[in-house]
Amino acid sequence: MATHRDLSIGVVGGGIGGLSAALSLLAAGFDVQVYERASALGEIGAGLQVSPNATRILHGLGLEKELAETGVRPRALLQRRWEDGRTLLDTPQGDRLEAAFGFPYYQMRRADLLAALAAAIPPERLHLGRRLTGLDQNHDVVRAEFADGSSADVDVLVGADGIHSFVQGELFGAERPRFTGCVAYRGLIPSDRLSHLSLEVTTQVWLGPGRHFVHYFVGGGRFLNFVAVVEQDTWTRESWTDRGDVADALAAYDGWHPQVSAILGTVEETYVWALFDRPPLPRWSQGRVTLLGDACHPMLPFMAQGAAQSIEDGAALAACLAENPGDPAEALQRYERIRRPRAGHIQSLSLENKTRFHLPDGPGQQARDAAMADGATNLSMNAITAIYGHDATLLPAL
Repeated sequence: MATHRDLSIGVVGGGIGGLSAALSLLAAGFDVQVYERASALGEIGAGLQVSPNATRILHGLGLEKELAETGVRPRALLQRRWEDGRTLLDTPQGDRLEAAFGFPYYQMRRADLLAALAAAIPPERLHLGRRLTGLDQNHDVVRAEFADGSSADVDVLVGADGIHSFVQGELFGAERPRFTGCVAYRGLIPSDRLSHLSLEVTTQVWLGPGRHFVHYFVGGGRFLNFVAVVEQDTWTRESWTDRGDVADALAAYDGWHPQVSAILGTVEETYVWALFDRPPLPRWSQGRVTLLGDACHPMLPFMAQGAAQSIEDGAALAACLAENPGDPAEALQRYERIRRPRAGHIQSLSLENKTRFHLPDGPGQQARDAAMADGATNLSMNAITAIYGHDATLLPAL
């Protein structure tokens, strides 16, 4: 009978999903190697939110101290009206959320979380500059071939290589992600530039016709992360992420509440990021190869669950392989059966929020606001319980 240490696992991709999966697999006792195409680790985007369903896993991997040092614990999530600033929904976070779910909610710089994950990986297991160019598998082994001419034979290969996933294309055929009709201006602002606004330590989501605006503190409170999402018919830039024009962002929010324009007025540099997704895949796995994170369920960031779901994927994958190391292909099928419905559901909730956040003023918007006042939206305390209370390390009974 195969044991954990007999099983070698290659993880393709050194982002948050790939590194957290590698740590979960290492903690389960597997022989893990990570292959990242870039010569240095990096993450697209400035900030992210790490909800209790993810901090539960990260604490279990020994990163509690690192999260506390670099994360910010917001008091609440506020959803506000674009013009008058009225609070439509106040969802508790902070101590109340931790008491409800047992683990904290953090706002963080992506770079801080990535650095914490990378520091926990033994350096000899992290291989940079290794771009995957081919893979081949038989009943017993997967061979990964890289652009530098090297190769690796592993028992299991995990594609954590993002929305452009090479592994996904090799398994099921290349499929171009779809432009969702939204672009996001994003960046970080030193907090001292905003001291005159006396901003609360909250996540604030401003809802308005055809766009929304998000801001929250990161980096231990040293920076304010902002994301300004605007509907746009087409995307013509060659890069998915490029320098944006601050004047364009200001113009897009002309007439909005003074707090929004005041925040944007302090911005010196912004990047613009096209938001892409893909319909849920019918399959994630083939033989001894599987996918996780954006490689199989890229989602809009409107539930703040993209990173959390990739972290859940890695924990569930490790648990499935630990349960059945003697039959990796069946373990991957079990992983897929467990994870695909949950990730697909959260994908759909994220897509629904694109419509809900951007309603034009009128009857639909008024009905939305009334539902929010009743706590009936998917970011209310009642609605998020199924997301935040989930423990991906616990597998359902066979």
